[in-house]
Amino acid sequence: MATETGQRFVCGTCESEFVVTRGGEGEITCCDAPMTPKAK
Repeated sequence: MATETGQRFVCGTCESEFVVTRGGEGEITCCDAPMTPKAK
């Protein structure tokens, strides 16, 4: 999955939120699970 700078992600387990500061390839994970893009 490609990420873009400025994209926001949220963890479904602990509800942490992250903002991508450097886009690229790969998957963002937290609590050993993939994070989901946050709805705008």
